[in-house]
Parts: sequence; C-alpha cells; structure tokens
Amino acid sequence: MKKAVIIAFDHFTDIDVFLPWDLLNRVRQIQKDFEVRIIGTAPEHRSACGISLAMQGQIEESKEADLVFFTSGSGTRALYKNKTWLERFQLNPGRQIICSMCSGALLLAGLGLLDGFTATTYPSVFKELKEMGVDVIEDQHLVTHDNIATAAGCLAVVDLLGWAIAKLYDEKTAQAMIASVLPVGQGQVCIY
Repeated sequence: MKKAVIIAFDHFTDIDVFLPWDLLNRVRQIQKDFEVRIIGTAPEHRSACGISLAMQGQIEESKEADLVFFTSGSGTRALYKNKTWLERFQLNPGRQIICSMCSGALLLAGLGLLDGFTATTYPSVFKELKEMGVDVIEDQHLVTHDNIATAAGCLAVVDLLGWAIAKLYDEKTAQAMIASVLPVGQGQVCIY
C-alpha cells in the first residue's frame, strides 16, 4: 500500500488542501493500493475561510508516507519558526516524495529540505524564503530537485501532483489524474 499525506494546520489555504485531496483520491480510482490522509497536530484544524476540518492522523505519520504534501496558508508563518513543531517530522527525501504549495515552501526550508536547492513560492513569500537562504525562482510555477518540489499559485497543484504521481507510479497514472479535471474538450477522461 502506498500512502500520501496532506499536512494541515490552522489557517491553511482551503483550495490547497481540498484540491489536492480530490486529485489524490482520483488516483485511488486508478491505483487500488493508494491511501490518502489529511494529518495535523490537533483533532481538527480551521481553514483560512473558517471551515473546520477533522484530521485523520497526527503529523508523525508523515515519516511512513511515500508522498508528503505541505499545504500553504498564513499558518505557515509561525510554524516554520516553531522548532517543537518541526521536530515532530522525520522525513527522508531519499525515499519520500516531499512537496509544498505556495507558502508551504517555508516549512520545507524550516525543515532544512531546501538547503542548497532552488525553490518557488507565492510572490508574497519570496522575501521570507530568501531570508532563509533559499534561492527563489520567481518566474516558475514548479521547481523540482530529485524527490523535492515546490509550486506557486494554487492551480499549480495540478502540475505538482502530476509530477509526484508520475514519480510514485507512472506517467500514465499522472496523466489520467490530470485529464480527469481538465475542462471539457481538453482531453478529460472519466475515472469514476
């Protein structure tokens, strides 16, 4: 069984949790050995728009995941400086695919996962990420290095997860996931 986890926290960006949740669950329709869970540090976390979301596990579970997805939101600003929170992760980019959406790059940098790498993030986060010593690529929506990727702009999650699923499974699975959400007439497929 392969496992993906979405890391949530208070004030997460709604689309950056719910769209990846939907996309990854589409993969479950193709690859029956795939599990997706949303995990955090509390029984529930509240989104930037005020939706309370029950967690399906604790962040320590991320050490066992094949794919670890860090979401974005204003909650990242305190967490990337919170050593106690960061120490709960025991990630291994040698065997795990680890990616972030927009300000989630701050969390990757806080964990030391962007040391020596370039990255992208949302423009309002460029300065903070640069201050952490990361070489920020400002004009690309997706930057990848081995098993680590950063993406910028909410809809870039389609390309980010396409990259991740191609690495985890294959290009055919990634393309089927992407095609299932394309506008009608642009190559969509029904996988349900």
